Amino acid sequence: MRLLRTVVFGLVVLLGLVACSGDGADDSGGAQSAEGGADMAVEEAADAEAGQREVVTTGSLTLVATDPLTAMDEVVGLVEGVDGYVEERAEHAATDEAEASGWLTVRVPAAELTAVLDGLEAVGETVDVSISSEDVTRQGRDLDARIAALETSTERLLGLMAEADSSQTLLAAEDALSDRQAELEALQAERAHLSEQVAMSSLHVTIGADSPVQLATGGFVGGLQDGWAALVGFAGGLLVVLGAVLPWVVALGVPLAVVAVLLRRRRRREPATA
Repeated sequence: MRLLRTVVFGLVVLLGLVACSGDGADDSGGAQSAEGGADMAVEEAADAEAGQREVVTTGSLTLVATDPLTAMDEVVGLVEGVDGYVEERAEHAATDEAEASGWLTVRVPAAELTAVLDGLEAVGETVDVSISSEDVTRQGRDLDARIAALETSTERLLGLMAEADSSQTLLAAEDALSDRQAELEALQAERAHLSEQVAMSSLHVTIGADSPVQLATGGFVGGLQDGWAALVGFAGGLLVVLGAVLPWVVALGVPLAVVAVLLRRRRRREPATA
């Protein structure tokens, strides 16, 4: 009995020592993990302060040129010269009722936007220029943090799948991994789109014709024709009025004329008689 008690006591002590050593190892590992997380947070904050802010820049302007269609080709050449590209384009040829015109939306590197605006002044007269900027730094950092968290979660699920000891655990890990990967891909696509918006500025350009002011359609001959037409119209109206008044003049004028003649003769006779 004493021997059995001694063996049991020794086993209990041994297990206690093992447990204490395990707890100490876990505590040290947790402390190291906390210190590593703090260091990482400090490094990320330093990187954020040192890095440039992310800004999305968009603009629009109206360009007046003598030949709008040729001006559009020049704008495209200017944009492609700075590694930009045309996103949308529409043009309208000249007709009897309207001059030629067009518009296009281009994407240019954000660092080259000022140079492109300066180059457009050589193509034509720029009017109604509007430039707007939106700071998306916080949005980009939020996406980066969520992507990093999902990547870490995915790696952990892969480790659980490798160590799974039952089919039920493996299936649950696979389902969770599928959800994490779908969410991760969506966030990565959103981050890529945001980065592209920051890197490439959008510029909408409307191009119209600079038409000279004309005094009259057809020049001097056209003006002469318009004046003659006005004179003929006035004379025609005057004849219509005379035609309407002439019967009344005849009907009333003849008796009045007879009365006037008789009165004159009577006046002449009266002095002779006296």
